[in-house]
Amino acid sequence: MDTETADIKAIEQVVATVERAQRAKDVEGFLALFHPDALWTTGHGKVLIGFDAIAEFTRTVLPAASWDGEITYEAVHTQFLRPDVAAVKVRQVYHLPEGETEGAPLYVMTKQDDGRWLLHACQNTEVRVE
Repeated sequence: MDTETADIKAIEQVVATVERAQRAKDVEGFLALFHPDALWTTGHGKVLIGFDAIAEFTRTVLPAASWDGEITYEAVHTQFLRPDVAAVKVRQVYHLPEGETEGAPLYVMTKQDDGRWLLHACQNTEVRVE
């Protein structure tokens, strides 16, 4: 397996872990995916700068989150900006009894010296059906 293919698989695993952590409301599992200098913008536009701000928000919001149904995340496009930096377009779908709602997150991920890919700059965007 070439390096790019291995990196894409590793990135897809991070996205799958985001899904698992969200479903399980696993705060620490979710936070383990972030670079210490990460930037996160929520689907409602709240800007969180740095791991501490992301952790404080996540520890408050994730355990209290409620939805009737399931949520899925899929890495639909990965573009390498450099060998150690990737822009990842994600399809996020909430499967609810009243129908589906969708998000279109963009994750900029960086590859660490130990080979792990971490979330570094992320923007979550709600998809509105008009």
